[in-house]
Amino acid sequence: MRTTDIAIVGGGLAGSLCAAMLGRAGVNAVLIDPHPVYPPDFRCEKLSGNQLAILRKTGLAEAVLRATTHDGAVWIARFGYLIDDKPSDQYGVRYEVLVNALRAEIPASVEFIAATVSTIATSDALQRLVLSDGEEISARLVVLGNGLNKGLRRRLGIENHVISECHSLTIGFDLAPLDRPAFAFPALTYYPENSAARMAYLSLFPIGGAMRANLMVYRRLDDPWLQQLREAPVAALHALMPGLRAITGEFELAGELKIRPADLYVSEGHHRSGLVLVGDAFATSCPAAGTGTDKVFTDVERLCNVHIPRWLATPGMARDKIAAFYDDPVKTACDRWARGKAFELRALSTDDGLNWRARRWARFVLRGAQGLIRRLGGAQRTARAAQRYQSDPRPEPIVRR
Repeated sequence: MRTTDIAIVGGGLAGSLCAAMLGRAGVNAVLIDPHPVYPPDFRCEKLSGNQLAILRKTGLAEAVLRATTHDGAVWIARFGYLIDDKPSDQYGVRYEVLVNALRAEIPASVEFIAATVSTIATSDALQRLVLSDGEEISARLVVLGNGLNKGLRRRLGIENHVISECHSLTIGFDLAPLDRPAFAFPALTYYPENSAARMAYLSLFPIGGAMRANLMVYRRLDDPWLQQLREAPVAALHALMPGLRAITGEFELAGELKIRPADLYVSEGHHRSGLVLVGDAFATSCPAAGTGTDKVFTDVERLCNVHIPRWLATPGMARDKIAAFYDDPVKTACDRWARGKAFELRALSTDDGLNWRARRWARFVLRGAQGLIRRLGGAQRTARAAQRYQSDPRPEPIVRR
């Protein structure tokens, strides 16, 4: 039987980040996942500056940044009008590229096992894992980061309590401009004209040489509009957003169109000895709210920087010891924020109540005012620079240090 301190089950974003952090800290760990190279998967495709701030606490931000494309600025538009053109600190990256970039940072001391886990037997002392190839592993702690895969958790008696079924749909595709080499904008966020669109926003952002689109909508999988989108995607997009063409010009879809539904759930029956759940294995978030990566990074950062070092310093892995992670104030605050933002954004996008209609218009007016102030500020800076040049057209001297 192979022995280790930490057995990490699942090599997606949460599991790979956990393996890299623990390996760098010198913790004896193994990573178990059926894919030696993580395959294409339609999940997170963009990181924000706030998420990178959390990732920097793990020591792995620079490795991730090397795999991303920074947009630098983003246009904000609605009703076919440009509302704002502001600096942006967002980074586009395909999910599998992100995961494999993290895997490349896992030290050789962390052994990768290409298999699935059939069963896990937990106790206050040691945990026993049986793999799909029959191999057995003994570990002090099992970190379960197997995302949306419910089978193993159900065999452990852990169930998903669904709080919002098919809460949102994320639709991903690449856009290519027609009759011109590139779009005029570095990145674009386009908001719907009205609540009938049942849409949060369309986000266009660069990944490498492609312009990636993430369309966030609140619809069921049997919605007839989705069939129209599959059959005639450009026409369906223009019908949903009549003013979009005024900002983007004519375009076509390049490559495959992918649709991913998101159920919001939290785990039940997860309080047990020797086992801890992180990321989507513990609870999901709404992709439209953009909080999923915050939750994963927060879970893993707190677990590996704070809790696992404390747990390994004393014997045993009893249930009350593991509970300290689930009660961590930073983690619980992030979980509450993500859940609240999911329902708030859905109501803001689709609710026709007077309060929500007023909030939608207030958001629109506020963003327009911010854009106007930004443009006026830029014009004033340009005017001041022109005045300085007219008064003294000589170039500034170069000071060598």
